[in-house]
Amino acid sequence: MVSSKPDLRRIAMAALAEDLGDGSDVTTESVVDADQMGEARIVARVPGVLSGSAAAAGVFELLRPACDYIGLKKDGDRLQPGDEVARITGSLRTILTGERTALNFMQRMSGIATLTRRYADALSQFPNGTLLDTRKTTPGLRAFERAAVVHGGGRNHRAGLWDAILIKDNHVEAAGGVRSAIERARTAGLPVEVEVESLEQLDEALASGAEIVLLDNMSAELMRRAVEVNRGRVQLEASGGMTLEGAVAAAKAGVDRISVGALTHSAPALDLSLEVVRTWR
Repeated sequence: MVSSKPDLRRIAMAALAEDLGDGSDVTTESVVDADQMGEARIVARVPGVLSGSAAAAGVFELLRPACDYIGLKKDGDRLQPGDEVARITGSLRTILTGERTALNFMQRMSGIATLTRRYADALSQFPNGTLLDTRKTTPGLRAFERAAVVHGGGRNHRAGLWDAILIKDNHVEAAGGVRSAIERARTAGLPVEVEVESLEQLDEALASGAEIVLLDNMSAELMRRAVEVNRGRVQLEASGGMTLEGAVAAAKAGVDRISVGALTHSAPALDLSLEVVRTWR
């Protein structure tokens, strides 16, 4: 679910390299003396849910000289405007050089956690429906974004192409039908999830022994009929353009799982800022 320490270090270093180019912050090095120390705070400007703290802290730990990062809120905490999220103390050059990279991580992940919480709260009246993310993530940042979904109250779908079978429409086309695709997928020795677009395909998937059936871009009424046809035999997952209203409609229809690509591909960044509060030598 969450990236390992080596992954965090690698991703944070790549982000810093992107910003620093040849290794220089020409503005800060021109304006701020090398021996100047400082303390800054990260503050929430709008309501939301915090995520990305580990990545932000990693930025200030990797730069030299390193700074002390003290988290005052935990990932998953709800934030209100004016809430102080963290304090950073040390070289003022390091604080200013790491500011944007650290905030990029934290604002992006907190935006995902905040949007996920909005969906999770709306679906809380349907305890039998599970809110899931998808693979529609930022390249290289999937581990962080999946963690942000969990911080917001959602759950993770498959981590990638390697750990679960999900037969999509193009797989069905290539195999010559739902039944053939399921039979061929059985050779991998994993539970099979298959995407269907009609009740006829659902019947074929049920007859072929799929463990999970994904109802792709179905109307609320068609999902309700699919639930009736299924009669609790397998897990049914709703997916495809799941707005907040669409997710609620899917839950009302009685599906077991609701996967929402928007959690990671369309979440707006949360407004957080870094403010220097004192300096000294």
